[in-house]
Amino acid sequence: MVEWIISDGLTDYEAAVALMEKRADAIARGEADELIWLVEHPPLYTAGTSAKIEDLVDPDRFPVHEAKRGGQYTYHGPGQRVAYIMLDVGKRGRDVRAFVNQIENWIIATLDTFNLKGERRDGRVGVWVIRTDKPLGLNGAPQEDKIAALGIRLRKWVSFHGLSINVEPDLSHFTGIVPCGISAHGVTSLVDLGLPVTLDDVDVALRQTFDLSFPAVDT
Repeated sequence: MVEWIISDGLTDYEAAVALMEKRADAIARGEADELIWLVEHPPLYTAGTSAKIEDLVDPDRFPVHEAKRGGQYTYHGPGQRVAYIMLDVGKRGRDVRAFVNQIENWIIATLDTFNLKGERRDGRVGVWVIRTDKPLGLNGAPQEDKIAALGIRLRKWVSFHGLSINVEPDLSHFTGIVPCGISAHGVTSLVDLGLPVTLDDVDVALRQTFDLSFPAVDT
């Protein structure tokens, strides 16, 4: 059984990390169910294990937290749905690459419920959308913007950290970093793309598409 929790208001980041670590340890010991925890954070930047200090463009803008997850710098803030994923990867095949692929599939399926096509890109972490409403890039190809990020950590084969989907954040807040170390492409959101979607709508879609991406496992 996978438990779902949706937290109201803005969740303190350090408190969230402490809860995730405690829950992941309990899952590993067989003392707690797996958990999907949906939160919203106050404005902040997180640095993954591959973060480069030169990608922190404005270090004094918002608090910066060492996340100890995979990836580089990311932004979290109001209007962005963060889904923390505490699943027993040991019981789900012990294949980290396949697990990350499942998370990407989940994001893409969630976006599809809003008739938005999300895509992967080799060498770029996260999920991307083609901007047909923008002029072609200098290379003659359509521009692409990032709409979702992901980064996980495993402890005793239990995952924590997770993904974020931009619903209606202040996109100017991303300018304080080079998101995920990629400067050649921009960042967008569901509302920026003209979709009148709320956090509640995204929560419903995440729940509806979860089982398609993460089949049930024997307990």
